Amino acid sequence: MKQRSWMSGVVGLGVGFVLGGVTLALVAGDVIRKTMGQSAAALAGDGIVATLSPRPGGRTMKSFGSSTSYDEESVDSRGGGGAEPPMAAAPVMEVAAPPEPEMEEGGVSEDKGGAAAPTRAWFPETFLFEPLVVTDANGVATVPVRVPDRLTQWRVLALAHSRSGAQAGAVTSFAGTLPTYVDPVLPPFLRAGDTVRLPVQVVNTTDKAVEAALKVDVKGAQVEAGARTVRVPARGSVVELVTVKAAGAGPVTLRASLGDTDAVVRDFDVWATGQPMVQTRGGSLAAPRTLSLVGPADAQAGSERVRLQVYPGALGMVRAELAAVERRPVDVAGDAYALLLAGQAPELLKSLGETADPAALKALSLVATQRVLRAARAPSIEVATRLAEGALAHPDNPVLARLGERLVAQVAQAQRPDGTCQGGEGWTLQRLLVATANCARTVRAAQGTPEGKQRASAFTVRASGVFERYLPQVKDGYTAAVLLAEGSAEGSVADALRTRVREALKSGPDGTAWLPVDPDTVRADGELPSEAEATAMAVLALQGDAKAPLADLGAWLLAHYTPGLGWGDGQANRVGLRAALALFKDPLPDRVRVTVARDGQVVTEGTYDTKALREVLALEAAAPGSAGSHTWTVRAEPAVPGLGFSLALSAAVPWKSEVKGGLQLAVTGPKEARVGQLTNVRVQVGAPSSLPLRFQQELPAGVQVDPASLAALVASGQVTSWDVQDGALSLDLSPREQGAPVQVEFRVLPTLAGTLQAGAARLGVPGRPDITASLPPTTWAVR
Repeated sequence: MKQRSWMSGVVGLGVGFVLGGVTLALVAGDVIRKTMGQSAAALAGDGIVATLSPRPGGRTMKSFGSSTSYDEESVDSRGGGGAEPPMAAAPVMEVAAPPEPEMEEGGVSEDKGGAAAPTRAWFPETFLFEPLVVTDANGVATVPVRVPDRLTQWRVLALAHSRSGAQAGAVTSFAGTLPTYVDPVLPPFLRAGDTVRLPVQVVNTTDKAVEAALKVDVKGAQVEAGARTVRVPARGSVVELVTVKAAGAGPVTLRASLGDTDAVVRDFDVWATGQPMVQTRGGSLAAPRTLSLVGPADAQAGSERVRLQVYPGALGMVRAELAAVERRPVDVAGDAYALLLAGQAPELLKSLGETADPAALKALSLVATQRVLRAARAPSIEVATRLAEGALAHPDNPVLARLGERLVAQVAQAQRPDGTCQGGEGWTLQRLLVATANCARTVRAAQGTPEGKQRASAFTVRASGVFERYLPQVKDGYTAAVLLAEGSAEGSVADALRTRVREALKSGPDGTAWLPVDPDTVRADGELPSEAEATAMAVLALQGDAKAPLADLGAWLLAHYTPGLGWGDGQANRVGLRAALALFKDPLPDRVRVTVARDGQVVTEGTYDTKALREVLALEAAAPGSAGSHTWTVRAEPAVPGLGFSLALSAAVPWKSEVKGGLQLAVTGPKEARVGQLTNVRVQVGAPSSLPLRFQQELPAGVQVDPASLAALVASGQVTSWDVQDGALSLDLSPREQGAPVQVEFRVLPTLAGTLQAGAARLGVPGRPDITASLPPTTWAVR
């Protein structure tokens, strides 16, 4: 098959200056034709070279023109230009073309021999986006690209500008086609148990009739009458129907070939019809993790799968926190944390092998500074303790530096003669000790001057005396961890506190460890600390302790981190990030191999480089035979404390009718459905009065909802809103009076013929899992 050039002559940019930069994008012309996954045009495996050059003398951008000729090489056209130097190139962003697919015995295999057609298997809708294409001194730029296997009309958009600011743009298109080709029309999914007739279109663009062998092979499902001879008239097409049976859940690969002229491979998934059951465990890859998971005994065939997500520890958290901290609710602790993070982020990112974005950090600093300055006008000792460290993290900002010194001085002056700090009516001894430790850390944060060092030393000595006197009264692990983590306990007092922290730790069946919080234990602000904050304090308290299970604590801490929310409020996030950095401060290795094994047998594995390890990664594989109790092992080679993981074992079990809270649900599907004809679905529900209800129905494959019928339900007031996603319809029903029945009807349009499985139907009250009703899946017959 010849290489196709998408321009056969001069490719002109009609501007009278040398282009400083060009933005180039290529998009499939049939993007809007997404129904049932139709394919479009380009030649398999063929590469193209796009050459951009200015057309001298013009001031307006003209169309590139189009061509479908079979050129072995593209034309490199050059035009005159000015003396402006070219701009620096930007990184290329391009969708990588995958290798040609293979199939095991009995399924699709690579074409072999000179007569076999190349297999088309790469079908992106947009395959190239170049934000900056740089021309040379003559105004010429060449962009090598590989055209996908989609048979379509491709649209090329180019936007150009010079260094002086002049702008222009152009749009062109190029077509790709084959003399004869095959185009299977596939659904985005099937459900287990479906039997469907899939259309396979055969197109002949030549002036002579074509007779050829059509063959359809399927991996992951069964195909009937997949081989036959077809005759296609000149300039015509025919549609052949092939029956496919999907016995169980899992991926399906279909290969359709037309003699030796064309072959295409497409993929889709078969979904389980059962109720999803998921078990999740998390931790750190600091050491091999052994987990015990019990799979359901009645899992549906093909539905058992294991999924491992690997996410960066300290680096990922710093990046996630920088992205989310400004959007969190405004309070003093959160503002202080944001200011501290903005000040420390450059050094933190540098130590982890990352480069900070100065503009983003400046914007975060400005917002956090404005909020902190408002809170610092007349601060209490508690507020001063929270804000001082964040202000001192910006030594180059004179306003914040002076504010930090003033706040530290205020805290230092608040220390009582007995060494305690803060306190008041109704305070417990436990709260007073925690507040004193927080004050001591704040005062030690300003030791840049001789006066500051002397002040910190005097404060710490008096505070250490307090902790020594009241050591017998420190009974809980959280308080002991705070006294150690804030750095005021030394010697035998510190040894005794470490013992109490270790004794208070709890261990989970997945090998993680955490520090629980005793009742009536509070922070300096009087709030109950979360277990995440307590565990982070334990990590900081036990640094350097050979007996401490630091890796297990880190595993728990990573597993309870949520991007966007962190570990909770500003205080918990400040301590949690400190702990994560203390545990995972080493940069990531160049390569890490991760394996998941069940009972010693590897189920899935992958090798990642440093660049990939900066993002969330996923390994997924089928896991048949996971019923009952099994031992799962997650291993990283080398072991990396800075990587966290989440292991999920999922399966689908048969649905059962369920009624809770007095709900009633009945769904009546179509008695006889036909392809291309609208048909009605009736939903009847009964519920207590004044409850907002949400109905969900998993639709059969190829069944589309009629938006007009749903809009009519909204207009009538029966439904407040609706949504269709991933083959499921959701209806939010208006609350009704006591005893009033609820009945709604909507229309659907089947696009596939066969015996199709509809998923379960569910009715519930948002936020109330105790009020629900569900119906098992049903079967639709579509002709």
